[in-house]
Amino acid sequence: MHVTVLGAGTMGHGIAQVSAMAGHDVTLRDIESDIGADGVDAIRSNLAGGVERGKVTHEEMDATLSRVTGETDLAAAVDGADLVAEAVPEDLDLKTTVLTDAEDVASEDTILATNTSSLSVTELASALERPGNLIGLHFFNPVHIMSLVEVVVGERTDDSTREFGTEFVAGIDKTPVVVRDVPGFASSRLGVALGVEAIRMVEEGVASPRDIDNAMELGYNHPMGPPELTDVVGLDVRLAILEYLREELGERFKPPQSLKRKVRAGKLGKKSGEGFYVWEDGEAVATSGAWDDR
Repeated sequence: MHVTVLGAGTMGHGIAQVSAMAGHDVTLRDIESDIGADGVDAIRSNLAGGVERGKVTHEEMDATLSRVTGETDLAAAVDGADLVAEAVPEDLDLKTTVLTDAEDVASEDTILATNTSSLSVTELASALERPGNLIGLHFFNPVHIMSLVEVVVGERTDDSTREFGTEFVAGIDKTPVVVRDVPGFASSRLGVALGVEAIRMVEEGVASPRDIDNAMELGYNHPMGPPELTDVVGLDVRLAILEYLREELGERFKPPQSLKRKVRAGKLGKKSGEGFYVWEDGEAVATSGAWDDR
């Protein structure tokens, strides 16, 4: 199978990596050649870490990298693709443009996928000439580690497209969970609800980000606590999802003021070097400011 991933950021290069590891030929496309090159380098770094930990062999690493090609031209990237998956920022207009542009140069039987974590697959599909070809494939970060993928079925998604999506997910050694196209789907709605309550607790001085994370990791066996996960996902992404869910589902998803302030200040989490934690070389080394920062 030929898989094209549009957007070479954190999610995009992760989807490209797991697809290539499963034996698919992958084109990783970004409009900026430097971002595309960084995406391929990130795949190489992830695989090298897997080799060091004994999870991946040198041969598997080399074979995976040989299946990944970087590209900036959309038509060239989509040519011959069986699946085109967008992984651009969580913005409805941007995703709509990316998907419609991809459809214009893709073959009629190419399946389109969106990695949105909360936006309506049905609304995205409404802009397409072939809405039945669109499926939501919501991967989780980090993609090469997290085993879940939500398969989001829109109102006009064809049965054959749904089957293609679930088979693809199973084929890359992930577990597909099929959900209806509702605001926040299943995982984002629950995950954001937990995350926003953790942020409110920090605002109220209940506990520090580290202690809240420890409570959930040690008490509930979460692999990563809510404040740290918010940093990894991106505070701007969390804020965008909360604003969308507030509009769709009500005030219980109202974004905390501290989250808005951090985003305005450019403190977006791991990718910017600071969020609820201070990050160095991909590791959280300290909390950001006073832990009860309001």
